[in-house]
Amino acid sequence: MQYIGRFAPSPSGPLHFGSLVTALGSYLQAKSCFGKWLVRIEDIDPPREVKGASSLILKTLEALHLYWDDEILYQSNCSERYQAVLQSLLNKQQAYYCNCTRQRIHNLANKIYDGFCRNRRLSVKDKDQMAIRIKQNHPVLTFTDKIRGEQTAQLADALEDFIIHRKDGLFAYNLVVVLDDHEQGITEIVRGADLLPVTTKQISLYQLFGFSVPTYCHLPLALDKNGNKLSKQNHARPIDLNNLKALTVQALQFLGQKVPKDWQDATQQQLLDWAIQHWQITNVPKQNTQLATDIG
Repeated sequence: MQYIGRFAPSPSGPLHFGSLVTALGSYLQAKSCFGKWLVRIEDIDPPREVKGASSLILKTLEALHLYWDDEILYQSNCSERYQAVLQSLLNKQQAYYCNCTRQRIHNLANKIYDGFCRNRRLSVKDKDQMAIRIKQNHPVLTFTDKIRGEQTAQLADALEDFIIHRKDGLFAYNLVVVLDDHEQGITEIVRGADLLPVTTKQISLYQLFGFSVPTYCHLPLALDKNGNKLSKQNHARPIDLNNLKALTVQALQFLGQKVPKDWQDATQQQLLDWAIQHWQITNVPKQNTQLATDIG
């Protein structure tokens, strides 16, 4: 079976160093396995999106010579497919409507939803203002990550009937990421370690749908001077398009990889070709790393 990997940014702003680490790690893993590397734009949350961010992200990837295979999938074009799956789950009574408030859940002892609406009969006319939750009858407690080894979920979290469609009418990430990774034939998911906590939930959906479960590699997070993940929300500096080769070298070093001694004399493409040949997933650090300076 051919290896197929992906990079799936949300267009909430330009790429930053943390995004580069994920893009580069997923690209090198795919290419070192002689596989395809796809790009998906996860534009399912309009309130968080920045106008022009999608095209800027693609422009940056091209400038980095991180060229994708096949067509780009935009999640905003997939609503009918998502809706059909959602309706099927409701019809099979594998999902249900929920009108619980965040405050109610916050007041629970462990802050994890307790299935309050699972067997309630809710008024049909109010369902446009309700969330939809999966009936979690087959929880997944463990999985093996290629970088971090065996991972174990907290039992209460694994048992939770989590949201697959939000009250505001938007599809939830945990649902659509599984549907699209299956749709695109993704065999391995290389992404940031911030998504480790939701992985068992996503695997439970793969199993519910009867999909083949991909393997997982969770890359270390780049942290700012305050110990927070570099993110657009935390105002991480955008990638400097005039400093791409040096940033690529810094990302390779962050990922525990060797860099050629004469990298300054190489072109960006030569640097990437060298990195593909020398890529070692086993050298990727297991721990997140705080950056000494704000890289951009």
